[in-house]
Amino acid sequence: MPMVTVTRRLKFNAAHRVHNPAFSDEENSRTFGKCNNAYGHGHNYTLDVSVAGEVDPNTGYVFDLSRLKELVTREVVDAVDHHNLNIDVPFMRDVIPTAENMIVQFWRILEGKIAPGRLVRLVLWETENNYVEYDGR
Repeated sequence: MPMVTVTRRLKFNAAHRVHNPAFSDEENSRTFGKCNNAYGHGHNYTLDVSVAGEVDPNTGYVFDLSRLKELVTREVVDAVDHHNLNIDVPFMRDVIPTAENMIVQFWRILEGKIAPGRLVRLVLWETENNYVEYDGR
């Protein structure tokens, strides 16, 4: 059977303050600039979740994209959507909430829950110009 990758796109909004508590206020400001605003700021994020696998001869699917949407919504999107990542999201506590750290946390949550497919890539768009990719390595 051919191996195919399918991707589902989901959107959410979240606020955060990029801040390292080990840094001084001056160092945080210098390192993170406006992203270190004491009151935080928000983004309209886009998350692309890619799953690879063999095409099921009975369904023609690698993974039912409706099921993928439900899974990712339940496990990740519902936890972060319209929340402050620094305060409201348990899996982001004690993690500097950069897009890089977010995507690794999302991977850890989703990995192993996508059978019979295999999670192969996450792409998190923080803005229309900035995104991060992660493939589990």
